[in-house]
Amino acid sequence: MFKHYLTKLFTRAIKLSCLLTLVATPAIAALTHTDVSQLLEKADDYRLGEDSAKVVSVVSLFETGELTKTRHYHVYSRPDRESLVVFKSAVEAGQKMLMLQDNFWLQMPKSRRPIRITPMQKLLGEASVGDISSLTWSQDYVGTWVKDTQVTDENGLSYPTHQLKLEAKTGSASYQKIVLWLEQDTGFPIKADLYLRSGKLAKRAFFIRGVRNNQLAVTAMSLLDAIHNSKKTVIEYQSVEPWQLADKYYNPSFLARNNTTEL
Repeated sequence: MFKHYLTKLFTRAIKLSCLLTLVATPAIAALTHTDVSQLLEKADDYRLGEDSAKVVSVVSLFETGELTKTRHYHVYSRPDRESLVVFKSAVEAGQKMLMLQDNFWLQMPKSRRPIRITPMQKLLGEASVGDISSLTWSQDYVGTWVKDTQVTDENGLSYPTHQLKLEAKTGSASYQKIVLWLEQDTGFPIKADLYLRSGKLAKRAFFIRGVRNNQLAVTAMSLLDAIHNSKKTVIEYQSVEPWQLADKYYNPSFLARNNTTEL
């Protein structure tokens, strides 16, 4: 009888201890929509830093660890999801891609008129222009908080992060869903999983820290191909500077009629 009484007493003590632990441990508060929006704006600043800018990019393509191609691009971006990509490598010289919200054109050197292309065609190729153009998380996606968790970068370094889920606002976005991890202390992007409209994971991105204009910035991005595991793309942002490109360059007809090699 006494032994049974002790057992009940011990069980109650354990339950009380567990309850006190739950009360004493602060619950992780979910980030509000406003919190997430502010985080995405900050993360965009690390990547772009300017509303209207010229971004000089070098894209290196690797196959099973071996460098196979290098390409150069000048990307001119401005608000409202408008950007012009000028292909600068000799093998692509004269090519341009114009993106005006949900409309896309590819201008080939010997073509008299620009070619209208689809969002999926925009993503074709190992170093898709959709990856190096000016998509912004804060403008092109609606973000929600998932959880706070530890995550490792490409070098195996661990960071406490906010895990966010981003859903594209339009069907023309390069990726329809993005799972994004931002460092808790700074809001710096650590990595992102990029999903196609089909729901298939297309690429995993890791963001490389550096300094630009004496401030912490994303100076490169490493893209691992989730479909072709042997392929890797490294996009280096050599320079990002404020730049107001004249309105005429955002007209597909103008691009077809005029030489823009100076861009």
